[in-house]
Amino acid sequence: MAQKPKRPYLLRALYDWVVDSELTPYLLADVDSTSVRVPADYVNDGKIVLNVSPMAVRDFVIEDDSVSFSGRFGGRPFLVFLPMANVVAVYAKETGEGMMFEPEYEDASTQMVSAETGRDDAPKPGIGHLKVIK
Repeated sequence: MAQKPKRPYLLRALYDWVVDSELTPYLLADVDSTSVRVPADYVNDGKIVLNVSPMAVRDFVIEDDSVSFSGRFGGRPFLVFLPMANVVAVYAKETGEGMMFEPEYEDASTQMVSAETGRDDAPKPGIGHLKVIK
Protein backbone atom coordinates (compact mmCIF):
# COMPACT_ATOMS: atom_id res chain seq x y z
CA MET A 1 0.00 0.00 0.00
CA ALA A 2 1.36 3.41 -0.98
CA GLN A 3 1.96 5.87 1.81
CA LYS A 4 -0.13 9.05 1.64
CA PRO A 5 1.75 12.37 1.51
CA LYS A 6 2.10 14.23 4.83
CA ARG A 7 2.05 17.79 3.46
CA PRO A 8 -1.75 18.21 3.12
CA TYR A 9 -2.31 16.84 6.63
CA LEU A 10 0.34 19.10 8.16
CA LEU A 11 -0.94 22.09 6.19
CA ARG A 12 -4.53 21.53 7.42
CA ALA A 13 -3.38 21.09 11.02
CA LEU A 14 -1.17 24.19 11.04
CA TYR A 15 -3.79 26.29 9.29
CA ASP A 16 -6.38 25.28 11.92
CA TRP A 17 -3.90 25.96 14.73
CA VAL A 18 -3.13 29.47 13.44
CA VAL A 19 -6.82 30.32 12.96
CA ASP A 20 -7.80 28.85 16.35
CA SER A 21 -5.02 30.95 17.92
CA GLU A 22 -6.72 34.03 16.43
CA LEU A 23 -3.71 34.79 14.25
CA THR A 24 -3.49 35.39 10.49
CA PRO A 25 -2.49 32.35 8.38
CA TYR A 26 -0.19 33.06 5.46
CA LEU A 27 0.94 30.67 2.73
CA LEU A 28 4.22 31.01 0.87
CA ALA A 29 4.18 29.34 -2.54
CA ASP A 30 6.49 28.80 -5.51
CA VAL A 31 4.91 29.85 -8.77
CA ASP A 32 7.28 27.95 -11.07
CA SER A 33 4.60 25.59 -12.40
CA THR A 34 2.16 26.17 -15.23
CA SER A 35 -0.53 24.64 -12.96
CA VAL A 36 -0.26 27.52 -10.47
CA ARG A 37 -2.96 30.18 -10.81
CA VAL A 38 -2.14 33.36 -8.89
CA PRO A 39 -2.26 37.06 -9.80
CA ALA A 40 1.07 37.75 -11.52
CA ASP A 41 1.28 41.31 -10.14
CA TYR A 42 1.83 39.90 -6.63
CA VAL A 43 4.65 37.49 -7.50
CA ASN A 44 8.12 38.40 -6.23
CA ASP A 45 11.24 36.37 -7.13
CA GLY A 46 9.13 33.40 -8.25
CA LYS A 47 7.19 33.26 -4.97
CA ILE A 48 3.95 34.65 -3.62
CA VAL A 49 2.76 35.26 -0.05
CA LEU A 50 -0.98 34.84 0.43
CA ASN A 51 -3.19 35.85 3.35
CA VAL A 52 -5.56 32.88 3.68
CA SER A 53 -7.47 33.96 6.78
CA PRO A 54 -11.21 33.20 6.77
CA MET A 55 -11.86 36.97 6.59
CA ALA A 56 -9.64 37.39 3.51
CA VAL A 57 -10.68 34.46 1.30
CA ARG A 58 -13.77 32.46 0.35
CA ASP A 59 -14.19 28.78 -0.45
CA PHE A 60 -10.78 27.86 1.01
CA VAL A 61 -10.12 24.17 0.35
CA ILE A 62 -7.05 22.08 1.16
CA GLU A 63 -7.20 18.87 -0.85
CA ASP A 64 -4.61 16.10 -0.93
CA ASP A 65 -3.12 17.47 -4.15
CA SER A 66 -3.93 21.20 -4.11
CA VAL A 67 -5.04 24.34 -2.30
CA SER A 68 -7.68 26.60 -3.82
CA PHE A 69 -9.70 29.63 -2.82
CA SER A 70 -11.25 32.82 -4.10
CA GLY A 71 -9.61 36.04 -3.04
CA ARG A 72 -9.53 39.71 -3.90
CA PHE A 73 -6.37 41.35 -5.17
CA GLY A 74 -6.46 45.09 -5.69
CA GLY A 75 -10.25 44.90 -5.32
CA ARG A 76 -10.61 42.32 -8.11
CA PRO A 77 -11.76 38.74 -7.52
CA PHE A 78 -9.32 35.98 -8.43
CA LEU A 79 -9.56 32.19 -8.17
CA VAL A 80 -6.23 30.93 -6.75
CA PHE A 81 -5.04 27.38 -7.39
CA LEU A 82 -1.82 25.91 -5.97
CA PRO A 83 -0.65 22.35 -6.51
CA MET A 84 0.34 20.96 -3.10
CA ALA A 85 3.97 20.58 -4.23
CA ASN A 86 4.16 24.37 -4.72
CA VAL A 87 3.15 25.22 -1.14
CA VAL A 88 6.46 26.11 0.54
CA ALA A 89 5.29 27.23 4.00
CA VAL A 90 2.36 28.04 6.24
CA TYR A 91 2.84 30.45 9.14
CA ALA A 92 1.22 33.02 11.42
CA LYS A 93 1.80 36.57 10.19
CA GLU A 94 2.02 38.00 13.70
CA THR A 95 4.55 35.55 15.17
CA GLY A 96 6.21 33.88 12.18
CA GLU A 97 5.48 30.49 13.76
CA GLY A 98 4.63 27.74 11.32
CA MET A 99 6.35 25.25 9.08
CA MET A 100 8.39 25.18 5.89
CA PHE A 101 8.03 22.12 3.70
CA GLU A 102 10.75 20.18 1.92
CA PRO A 103 10.77 20.66 -1.86
CA GLU A 104 8.95 18.01 -3.88
CA TYR A 105 10.23 16.94 -7.24
CA GLU A 106 7.97 15.80 -10.06
CA ASP A 107 10.71 13.63 -11.57
CA ALA A 108 11.74 10.81 -9.22
CA SER A 109 15.19 10.73 -10.84
CA THR A 110 15.93 14.30 -9.63
CA GLN A 111 18.64 14.15 -6.98
CA MET A 112 19.91 16.63 -4.44
CA VAL A 113 23.66 17.07 -4.62
CA SER A 114 25.55 18.89 -1.90
CA ALA A 115 27.52 21.85 -3.26
CA GLU A 116 30.18 21.35 -0.57
CA THR A 117 30.78 17.61 -0.85
CA GLY A 118 29.48 16.82 -4.33
CA ARG A 119 27.72 13.79 -2.77
CA ASP A 120 24.19 12.70 -3.44
CA ASP A 121 22.39 13.69 -0.21
CA ALA A 122 18.93 12.57 -1.27
CA PRO A 123 17.30 9.95 0.93
CA LYS A 124 17.36 6.49 -0.59
CA PRO A 125 13.99 4.79 -1.10
CA GLY A 126 13.42 1.98 1.35
CA ILE A 127 16.26 3.08 3.64
CA GLY A 128 14.91 4.60 6.83
CA HIS A 129 16.74 6.95 9.12
CA LEU A 130 15.16 5.50 12.25
CA LYS A 131 16.62 2.58 14.18
CA VAL A 132 15.02 0.08 16.51
CA ILE A 133 15.93 0.48 20.17
CA LYS A 134 15.24 -2.46 22.46
